[in-house]
Amino acid sequence: MINYQPDFTRSILDELEQQQGPVYRYSDEELNEFRELITGRLESARKELGYLQGLITRKDEAGTEDTENRYANMEDGSGAMEREQLAQLASRQIQFINHLEKALIRIENKTYGICRVTGKLIDKARLRAVPHATLSIEAKKLMTK
Repeated sequence: MINYQPDFTRSILDELEQQQGPVYRYSDEELNEFRELITGRLESARKELGYLQGLITRKDEAGTEDTENRYANMEDGSGAMEREQLAQLASRQIQFINHLEKALIRIENKTYGICRVTGKLIDKARLRAVPHATLSIEAKKLMTK
């Protein structure tokens, strides 16, 4: 029987498997370490999002909204610009939270820390710095070329 495999059906993962053997994954102990790290960051990110949302709606310490227009004429423009900047920060925070939640799903699936381009393990130092990373430094460099 002839094993015919045209070039267009090959992928980078096939080449990596031939060069380095099977794709590895992080151990359950290592995944638990990353889960704790991500859970801590997720908790902090949610608190910060709540704080930003409070600033956007202008709630004071008593939990009531500041509806009094004290300096309406002078601060209308700057207040709107400040709220817009806060909304952008909140949007980025929501995106960060979503990335962290997806990282937790990858931990549950035991695919966390595997580069989605090269199939190699992402360096632990990178994952500690950017726990939601899905690309290794090598893959990032390939994408920027």
